[in-house]
Amino acid sequence: MTDRLPTASQELEFLRFIARRGPVTSGEVAEEYGSERGLSRSTVVTIMGRLLRKGHLRRRRQQGVYVYSSTLGFDRLMRATVQDFVERSLGGSVLPIAAWLSERVEVSEEELKELREIVGRLKPRGERS
Repeated sequence: MTDRLPTASQELEFLRFIARRGPVTSGEVAEEYGSERGLSRSTVVTIMGRLLRKGHLRRRRQQGVYVYSSTLGFDRLMRATVQDFVERSLGGSVLPIAAWLSERVEVSEEELKELREIVGRLKPRGERS
């Protein structure tokens, strides 16, 4: 039996699941997310408690059961995750991401259109309003 230790990336995966899924009980997270990954209910509850204490989740009592939701919507969470990655891992430079994207083989027409629109909105540092 392998011990599964919670990691920061594991917390982020939980948070992404909860943000995408919407208001959810710990039992639902354990069943829908944890069971696929071999996580026990107690591990799920522990990680959710940690995210609650850190302010990433909110909870309310509904019909005698706690229901959890992310303090950020899924889109905002994803943007914040990318921003954190760029700042911490890439020193604020987006060039490595652009280089990776340019080498990626499978970009749909829709993704390419969206990327072009995003690049068109880019401004040099210091010009942000």
